[in-house]
Amino acid sequence: MSKYLIVGLGNIGEEYKHTRHNIGFDIVDNLSQKLDISFSSDRLADVAEAKYKGRQLTLIKPTTYMNLSGKAVLYWKNFLKLSVENILVVVDEIAFPLGQFKLHPKGSNGGHNGLKSIEESLQTIHYPRLRFGIGNHFPKGKQVEYVLGKWKEEEWKIVQEKIPLCSEAILCFVFEGIQNAMNKFNSLK
Repeated sequence: MSKYLIVGLGNIGEEYKHTRHNIGFDIVDNLSQKLDISFSSDRLADVAEAKYKGRQLTLIKPTTYMNLSGKAVLYWKNFLKLSVENILVVVDEIAFPLGQFKLHPKGSNGGHNGLKSIEESLQTIHYPRLRFGIGNHFPKGKQVEYVLGKWKEEEWKIVQEKIPLCSEAILCFVFEGIQNAMNKFNSLK
C-alpha cells in the first residue's frame, strides 16, 4: 500500500486560527473532513490517518510552530519510512494573488520560514508542495502583521471557495502523481 504524508503548515494556538499563515492547517482540516477522519495529538504534530482507495494517508499539522516545522516533517517521514516524493507540504504564498494555488515538485523556500526549516531538516528542496496565494497587500515593513493577520471578510469568502479545490488537488497528487495534479489544477484561476 502506497503511503503519503500531507503536511499543513501553520502555527498552533487560538490567536493564529484562520490567519493567512495558517492556510495549510485550514486545507488539511478540510481534507480530513472529506476523508471523515479527525486529528489527535501525537509526536510533534496533530495527526489524522486514513486508508483511502488503496492508499494510506497521514495528515499532520506540526505543533512545533512554523519556524520549526522541519522537525515534525522529518520525524514523520522517518517514522512512516517515506521518500520525499510522497510528502506534500501545504503552505501560504505571498507571491501569488489571493486564492491562486499551484503544485510544484520542488522549489526554493522563497523566504518562508516553515519551508526553510523543512529544507534544512530534509536536506533537500526536492519535495512536493502546494502553495496557496494569500496576496501581498501590506505596507512596507508590515509583512509579519499581514501574514499573521486574520482574513478580511471578502477574502475569507474566496478562501473558503478555494479550500475544497485544494483538497481535490491533494487527492489527485496522491492517486495520479504530481505531474497530473499540476496539469489539472495549476491552470485554474
